[in-house]
Amino acid sequence: MSDFTSNFWAVYVAGITIVSILACLLLLWVSGKVHAETADDNSTGHVWDGDLREMNNPLPRWWAWLFVITIVFSFIYLALYPGLGSYGGKLGWTSTGQHQAEVEKGNAEVAPLYAKFSAMKPEDVAKDAQAMAIGERLYMNNCAQCHASDARGNKGFPNLTDHDWLGGGTPEIIKANITNGRIGMMPPMAAAVGTAADVKNVAQYVLSLSGSPHDSVQASLGKSKFTACAACHGMDGKGNQALGAPNLTDDIWLHGYGEAAIMAMVNNGKVNQMPAQADKLTEAQIHVLASYVWGLSNNSGNTVQ
Repeated sequence: MSDFTSNFWAVYVAGITIVSILACLLLLWVSGKVHAETADDNSTGHVWDGDLREMNNPLPRWWAWLFVITIVFSFIYLALYPGLGSYGGKLGWTSTGQHQAEVEKGNAEVAPLYAKFSAMKPEDVAKDAQAMAIGERLYMNNCAQCHASDARGNKGFPNLTDHDWLGGGTPEIIKANITNGRIGMMPPMAAAVGTAADVKNVAQYVLSLSGSPHDSVQASLGKSKFTACAACHGMDGKGNQALGAPNLTDDIWLHGYGEAAIMAMVNNGKVNQMPAQADKLTEAQIHVLASYVWGLSNNSGNTVQ
C-alpha cells in the first residue's frame, strides 16, 4: 500500500475487510432470529425420495459458537498482523522481515563453511571441489537467468566461459562486478560518424577488423570515419577494458552479428546493466561465486552441467 500516493486504497481495503466480517456476524444473528414458514410437523414442506423431509431446525449451538470464535479470531489477527490496508499490526510482522530473518539464520549456519573458503585465494578456491559445488548452486540461483545454465551467455549477456572480458577478468574485478553490479553504455554515434552512408561504411570496416565477410571498398571508406569510435575502441579496434569497450577484432559479437546489427549499435547506442548482488549474497558467498566464475574460463575441468 505504500506504493500509492493517496491513502484512499488503504482505507478502502480496510473498510471492505471490516464490513465483510461484520456482515458475517449479522448474517449469523439474522439466521437465528428469522424463521421460515413451516408445516405442522416443523418441516419446510420440501420432500425428496418420498419420505426425506427438510426440517426447520436451528443451527447446532457448537456450529454457531465456532462461527463466532472465527469472527473474534479475525479481529484479533487483524489487530496483531497487517491486513487492514496500510496498518502494520501491533507485532510489526512483515513477510520481508521474516524472509530476512530466515536468510540470516541460514547464513549463520553455513558461515563456518564459508570462512574456510574466505581465507583462500580465488585461484585456490576455484580448485576446491566442495567450493565449486557451492559456487555452481550460487551461479544457478543468481546468474543463470541471464548468462544461461551453461554460462555461455545469450544475446546481450556475456559468455563467461571464454577469455573475452569487457571490463577485465581477474578475480578481483569479477568480485567487484558481482558486488556492485555494472552498467555498460555505448552512446549513439551516428552524428559523430557522419551520414547514413558513412555509418554503413563504418559497419563494413568493423566487420573487416575481425576478418568477417565485408565489402572492402566500403570498409576502406569507413576506416577514416572510425576515428569517432577510436576514443573508446582504440584505433586498432582492440577495445579498452578500463572503459568496458569491447574488442572489435576477435569476432565475438555480444549484441548481434552483421552489418545491420553494427549499424543499429552506431545509430542507437546501447545500455546494458548487470544488477548488484551485494544485497542478496554475503561477502563470503560472493567470494566463492567470483572464484567459480573465474574458474569457468581458467580451469579446463570446471564446467557447468
